[in-house]
Amino acid sequence: MQRVRKLLSVSAVYRAFQSLIDGNARRDYVRQYLRLEPGMRVLDIGCGPGDIVSYLDPSIDYTGVDLSAAYIDSARKKFGTRGRFLNESVTDLTLREPGSFDRVMANGLIHHLTDAEVHTLLDVAQRALKPGGWFVSIDGCFESGQSKIARYLLGHDRGEHVRDRNAYLALVGEVFPHVEYEIRHDLMQVPYTHIIMRCPQSAGALEGPIEFLRQSAAASMVRAA
Repeated sequence: MQRVRKLLSVSAVYRAFQSLIDGNARRDYVRQYLRLEPGMRVLDIGCGPGDIVSYLDPSIDYTGVDLSAAYIDSARKKFGTRGRFLNESVTDLTLREPGSFDRVMANGLIHHLTDAEVHTLLDVAQRALKPGGWFVSIDGCFESGQSKIARYLLGHDRGEHVRDRNAYLALVGEVFPHVEYEIRHDLMQVPYTHIIMRCPQSAGALEGPIEFLRQSAAASMVRAA
């Protein structure tokens, strides 16, 4: 497993691996949860090799940050004309333009971070958001009754801090008082469980019709306060 984790740190191998298991996850995530409008500013913390840019409208003003110089170098080579890519740590990130992003993403990042590091990430996200902006995250999640395969994969994830839904919600709720979340079991081509969280920078930002509020065998959405 250590060899697999080392291989996945190489951007080309990581991309190939993701293409096998990702299914329509990124496309659905962008469409259903980010709700981007033309010209919006997006900050992607822990952007990896930047592949989510492929699913964004070219008008989006995108900034991606990641601790891995190799990932950032790969992102710049592939998507350099579509955004800005910065080799910075979450804990070292200095926001030069506070309150200027419509969306802040942390895709598959929180389960790599300790509780203290998550607090830093969320503080950065909150400062970065415009009034009415959203923080959105997606991570693997332990869940009662989930597939044994999903639980095995999560238990052997590169991230050492995979949590259950209550732990994620308690942690995020310490910074963002309003958290909407959804548990998904159907985003991958292999059994896997995700938690998607969406938090408004200010109360009321998520009011009104929300398409992804739904109940099904594959997904359940609730609002936590």
